Amino acid sequence: MCDERYDRDVLADMRPRRGPVQRTEVPLAKGLVVEHTESEWCGAVVGAREGLVQLEDYRGKVRAFPMSDGFLIDGKPVSLVMPKRAPAGRQRTASGSFAAPEQRARVAMPSRIFVEGKHDAELVEQVWGDDLRVEGVVVELLQGADNLADVLAEFQPGPDRRAGVLLDHLVRGSKETRIAEAISRGPHGAHVLIVGHPFVDIWQAVKPERVGLQAWPTIPRNIEWKSGICRALGWPGDEPADIADAWSRIRGRVRTFRDLEPELVGRVEHLIDFVTVAP
Repeated sequence: MCDERYDRDVLADMRPRRGPVQRTEVPLAKGLVVEHTESEWCGAVVGAREGLVQLEDYRGKVRAFPMSDGFLIDGKPVSLVMPKRAPAGRQRTASGSFAAPEQRARVAMPSRIFVEGKHDAELVEQVWGDDLRVEGVVVELLQGADNLADVLAEFQPGPDRRAGVLLDHLVRGSKETRIAEAISRGPHGAHVLIVGHPFVDIWQAVKPERVGLQAWPTIPRNIEWKSGICRALGWPGDEPADIADAWSRIRGRVRTFRDLEPELVGRVEHLIDFVTVAP
């Protein structure tokens, strides 16, 4: 008689299965984060030419691999292919809006959008710039939330001269929230819309996977936030030029509004509506 414990090959399930790996074709796109299967190099797509794709890791180091090699996205096998040309027709802007036909620059409207600093302005311009130029909306810098009251006093908002304001870290108990509440109770409150995102800095509004992270690092309060982020990413972060270079790398991974957290996208869209819709 045969012992039924051994009626089959118990090692069969452990043997590697033969046959081609099924890979999904994924069009190349700047900022797409992939892993090279053979070398396990992980990075964002920064360029492609002559059959090679260039990947930049989180330290800023770039390596090139043949596009015919195998790659992984979120652990799933893919084949990288060149993107197809967009069909003729209406194109979309980085914000997702239909691109307007070329036209002469519009005279700036009286209403304005104010943001805290240079990095905020650069990101808004990168994603919503086409829409703002069509509407004639100018984005101005506050150089910090502490200056908001003085800026609005000089700007003098009114029914036909609205002010939209985007603040960082607009959460319960924050300094920014106290400033916003005071202004909403003041003489300009009816013609000012102050919105904000919950992030410590606009950098965090970029989805972390765009820079090869699962989540943005938590930085102790005794360390300057941007310098701490640079060090956590393995980048220099002691000099202003280091911070500027880091932001350039991060912003370079943003192609459209889909690369940003919805908490920022919704707030900016709200501001644009507020300053462009007739009261």
